[in-house]
Amino acid sequence: MQIRDLPYADPGVPDVRSGGRFLLWLGRRQLGGQVRSLLWGLLLNLGIAGLPLGVGLAVQAVVDRDGGRLALAGVVLLGLGAAIAVGDLMVHRTAVTNWITAAARVQQLLSRKTAELGALLTRRVAAGEVVAVSTGDVEKISWFVEALSRFTAAAVTLLLVCAGLVVYEPALGVVVAAGVPALALAALPLLPRATRRADVQREKAGRATELASDTVAGLRVLRGIGGEELFLGRYRAASQEVREAAVRSARMWALIAAVQVLLPGLLLIAVVAYGARLALDGRIGVGELVTVYGAVALTHHPLRNVEEIAMAFAFSRPSAKRAARVLALTRATVPSGDERRTASGDLYDPLTGVLAPAGRFTAVVCGDPDLAGRLADRLGGHPAEPGEDHTSVLLGGVPLDELPLETARTAVLVQDKDPVLLSGTLGELLDVPSSGAVRAEEALAAAQCGDVLDALAQASVDSDGDPMRTRITERGRSLSGGQRQRLALARSLVTDPEVLVLDEPTSAVDSHTEARVAEGVRKLRAGATTVVLASSPLLLDRADRVVLVHEGQALAVGTHRELLATEPRYRAVVTRETDEELTAATGRTTPREAREGETA
Repeated sequence: MQIRDLPYADPGVPDVRSGGRFLLWLGRRQLGGQVRSLLWGLLLNLGIAGLPLGVGLAVQAVVDRDGGRLALAGVVLLGLGAAIAVGDLMVHRTAVTNWITAAARVQQLLSRKTAELGALLTRRVAAGEVVAVSTGDVEKISWFVEALSRFTAAAVTLLLVCAGLVVYEPALGVVVAAGVPALALAALPLLPRATRRADVQREKAGRATELASDTVAGLRVLRGIGGEELFLGRYRAASQEVREAAVRSARMWALIAAVQVLLPGLLLIAVVAYGARLALDGRIGVGELVTVYGAVALTHHPLRNVEEIAMAFAFSRPSAKRAARVLALTRATVPSGDERRTASGDLYDPLTGVLAPAGRFTAVVCGDPDLAGRLADRLGGHPAEPGEDHTSVLLGGVPLDELPLETARTAVLVQDKDPVLLSGTLGELLDVPSSGAVRAEEALAAAQCGDVLDALAQASVDSDGDPMRTRITERGRSLSGGQRQRLALARSLVTDPEVLVLDEPTSAVDSHTEARVAEGVRKLRAGATTVVLASSPLLLDRADRVVLVHEGQALAVGTHRELLATEPRYRAVVTRETDEELTAATGRTTPREAREGETA
């Protein structure tokens, strides 16, 4: 796989049983790149390790006054230099390729999982953790993947050098062969503590990232209540904890690095001292001593790869564990049957009993806003949260969970109560997959976006006053809450899905505009299935039918005016009647009064 071939047509199905298995799976998926990096790494390391042999041949040739052997030594050194140059270039090239392709694979897997789970992802995993996984963790995972082949090349080189020295000069080779493995394994006792400190640092950094993202998302509210200094102080304290954890972690890695410098130095001193005695006794020549000395000195280069792989594993292991945890999340059920299977007709939720007849405008009233949000997700075919009933919503009698994800998402579109507007122009915002039956101008008119278009035209700098070419800032922060809601509604209307589910689409809009929005949506969606979860009388009065959901069950069905006259619980939610007024109207004890009576 080359960088020019990215993105992957299919990133594969990862092994997410653990962080270690996920790293192993990534390595196997890039076996070709790993082998290429290994071979070029061997060329580089063996070229470096061969330099002492060439120098030793040259020194011994000078001592023996042998011109032919000196010329041969020069040729050897020239060839080794060329091998080092080519190997260094290609190792860097293949390492970067492995790093980028591994990062791209992980990012594609995370993007695919995000698209599969939708809004449910941030309910199961904190937003800060999602950000950490998709940014810093991807980098650390790919670092380990690309460092693995270079470490393998270094380990093979060390084995070959030790074996070669034993054959070349047994007396000194045995010392080196015994000392080098000890040097490579010397840092192992320190790794558990270093890994724990790295985990603590990563955990604190994740919490700080989550706090920062929450603060930025709620900055407008914080400024409104004067709480920005309070949250700034919290973030400052969290960042200081991250700094202290990073310093403690760095101290341990500095100790490991010092060990990797100190111990090779001691081995080098021992080899020189022993070799000098052998040379004085005439048991080895000067050239042989120089060769062994140089080989031991240059083992520092491959030993650095041993230190790097230990550090890469320590940092990537918790990152891979977090990535595997996110990638292991699944829908409630796995689609089965014919991939071409489609469904149309009434939308029905067996869990609550809510029915939205095909081609009708249905409003759903819930006294609990959280229940309304969960019901909207269920109607959209999103999986239930852990511990909830996994009964699937039916579309035309077919469970949404049994439909292919793409088919289910195309059939039913859910607009959250807090929709997100991505940065870009208004034209790009409305350029979404759609049936083509609804034009952008019609959707904007139905959502009553005239004042929004005027504001964007006035804010235009280089688009000649064309609101469709005016850029919208990230998450639409330059717009008011009502303007963002109406633009998001227009985007949903443009897609023209078979079933459109709107969760409080006008909660930030004034009553006059809300009435016109309700009428515009009703007319534009005439003949299509529309479900609105709301408690506003202006919206409810324009619905074909209204369903009251009480304590998780559909309690009553009718028009808005019928339910106002016949159902006190409905009237209590819509008109905000007090518990005392509801008790007087029904003659029954309200849930809150019942709880107070039980307490008494």
